[in-house]
Amino acid sequence: MAQGKVGFIGVGLMGHGMAKNIVEKGFELVVLRHRKAEAVEDLKTRGATEATSLRDMAEQCDRIVLCVTGTPQVEALVLGADGLASAGRPLLLIDCSTSEPESTRQLAARLAPQNIRIVDAPLSRSPKEAWEGTLDVMAGGAPADLAEALPLLNCFARRVVETGEVGTGHTLKLLNNSVSLGYAAIYAEALMLGAKSGITPEIIHKVLAGGRMDCPFFQTFFDYVVGGNPEAHRFTMRNALKDMTYMSNVAGALSAANPVGSAVRNSLALAVGRGDGERYLPHLAASIAEANGVSLPGT
Repeated sequence: MAQGKVGFIGVGLMGHGMAKNIVEKGFELVVLRHRKAEAVEDLKTRGATEATSLRDMAEQCDRIVLCVTGTPQVEALVLGADGLASAGRPLLLIDCSTSEPESTRQLAARLAPQNIRIVDAPLSRSPKEAWEGTLDVMAGGAPADLAEALPLLNCFARRVVETGEVGTGHTLKLLNNSVSLGYAAIYAEALMLGAKSGITPEIIHKVLAGGRMDCPFFQTFFDYVVGGNPEAHRFTMRNALKDMTYMSNVAGALSAANPVGSAVRNSLALAVGRGDGERYLPHLAASIAEANGVSLPGT
């Protein structure tokens, strides 16, 4: 049995599988109640225990993994009344959320006098890989902190890329997502223009599949568009818009022009504004098509 209790906050689509792998690898896991109560109950059957509050978790655990939506949620969990920092204990926080890099750096500086350290370790891939323990992780932080976090990260990752100082993991995650979400926006626009030209999604799929533009992201996106699988790519457009907004903030702080990223963000903002924010990302194709007066069969 691995030494020292480990806390886990955020046992949702990604976090449930991650936490499952941590407890099954021999760590003494403490979880916090989640809106998906069945995930907490499942983890308890595997050996996890449940904290009564954030402060209770921080009083029990030396390392705590956070897997929540983004910056506001992380800051509330750590700095809020009776939050993790209120316990007054040394902690290593491993933030697997997709958060704003500047906020992460500011939070690390603010918590350092309390001997609370942060490793930002956002994720790549999907809930399927989270369950299988084969995620990709980008990890930023001080070398000693990264070394302490690594045994936990290896529980649910096939690959951990150390990115540099704290905040660089979240920066790289945003860069990664800007590329993948750019694909989504391009696919959606091409499918819309195809529909307006009388070209079906199936024909577009036949042309691209197996060619140089084929990739796992293409396959899950089109598994929804032409395969009709609503669970193919479980990442909401509201979260995608949040990530591209964070990327825009990074570009603004660097006084850098990012016209392509801005266009991708606007495509997502259009879909969210149409009421599709809780739909999964491949539905962007249907949303963009409908905004242009056409529909895509099967979506």
